[in-house]
Amino acid sequence: MRIGIIQGHPDAEGGHYCHALAEAYRSGAEAAGHEVRSIEVAALDFSLLRTQQQFEHEPVPDGLKAAQEIVAWANHLVIVYPLWLGAMPAVLKGFFEQIFRPGFAMQSGPGMRWKKLLSGRSARVIVTMGMPASVYRWFFRAHSLKSLERNILHFVGIQPSRTTLIGMVETLSDAKRARWLERVGTLGAQGR
Repeated sequence: MRIGIIQGHPDAEGGHYCHALAEAYRSGAEAAGHEVRSIEVAALDFSLLRTQQQFEHEPVPDGLKAAQEIVAWANHLVIVYPLWLGAMPAVLKGFFEQIFRPGFAMQSGPGMRWKKLLSGRSARVIVTMGMPASVYRWFFRAHSLKSLERNILHFVGIQPSRTTLIGMVETLSDAKRARWLERVGTLGAQGR
């Protein structure tokens, strides 16, 4: 498989558990013979889109063209990020708005229909959070994760998308952290 890992933690310094999870996935995937390329969103220099005109007609910033090439190259995407204020960090949302532009990710068709230009790709979304994952999934109904899957990934043709939710991340013991890293490495080896 050709796997593109999108590291969505907004801290460019690294060293967070999200970085360890992405590295575990990468290690597992490469050990199994998969090709892997990574995107560190926090290291990219881009501005946020502010108008429909920008979204529909202006070119993608030069600093994001390599990221778009990785998305086009990959047949499986892995998106790793921490839950911040109940959703993905703003820089990750801004990244998706910049790279999933008309002509690359979707194209208008007859009537109000959109052609999904990234069909044939699958995704794994790995989200860390301070609350128990079951509370996020059942009480909050994983609203922001569903929004990512339905309104971004499925809208451009990326499906199926599978999820891994890791709750109580600040209080996980070293043993539990190691088990999660092992599980994510196994997912990498399986290309799932």
